[in-house]
Amino acid sequence: MQGLSNAMATEPLAVLSDIHGNRWALEAVLSDLRRRGIRDMVNLGDSLYGPLDPAGTARMLMELDMPTVRGNEDRILLDDPSLHPDALSLPYVRSVLEPGHRRWLNRLPFAVVVGDCYLCHGSPRADDEYLLWEVSPGGCRRLPPDAVMARLAGPGPFIVLCGHDHLPACLDLPDGRCVVNPGSVGLPAYRDGRPFPHAMEAGSPHARYAVIRRCRSGIEVEHVAVAYDWERAAATAEGNGRHDWAHALRTGRAFRGST
Repeated sequence: MQGLSNAMATEPLAVLSDIHGNRWALEAVLSDLRRRGIRDMVNLGDSLYGPLDPAGTARMLMELDMPTVRGNEDRILLDDPSLHPDALSLPYVRSVLEPGHRRWLNRLPFAVVVGDCYLCHGSPRADDEYLLWEVSPGGCRRLPPDAVMARLAGPGPFIVLCGHDHLPACLDLPDGRCVVNPGSVGLPAYRDGRPFPHAMEAGSPHARYAVIRRCRSGIEVEHVAVAYDWERAAATAEGNGRHDWAHALRTGRAFRGST
């Protein structure tokens, strides 16, 4: 997979992001891709963090060897844990990851260009910045195209692939570029307190990814939602003390109680 040098020249490209250690969701997505005959894949990061199966997910991703970038919650797995006291599943994930998994995480780039696609997790400026959203004390709003272009900071590859907010999106920019967010493979909703309290919710528990293809007018973007055994994932989250994750995995809605 690392040999992808001309993404989408002739073949469709599957875009995965925000797997968050959800091995069961990843297995369902890979099965769907095999059924459809899609072989080329990229991964936009936040691959392992969460109260699910980070080690099993790491083994699968290392074997797949697809182009992958580092997410903000990949980065914190390598940081001093005291820097992230609000990352409630950090002790669990660090306890089950093997040295080889950490080495794999440590090698992941912040961003990478694959053919005419620019891959990042958040934005080209930061792995924890939403590219398509603005968060304010009043809530979240979609950014207009001009504001997105400002966050992209100049010309670049024709297609920009980003994750981080877990919500599928496709935005055509005035300069001809296209921004695609595939949504989250492994976590359909969450609540965050930074920079201001907000929730991101896909609205259903499905695993999500995107497929991009060349067509005469440019590119075609297909957002895909795949059913899987989310009850098993939710029960695992509960067993690891994260009832908020269990609720999100079952419903696609952010948990509104205490953890």
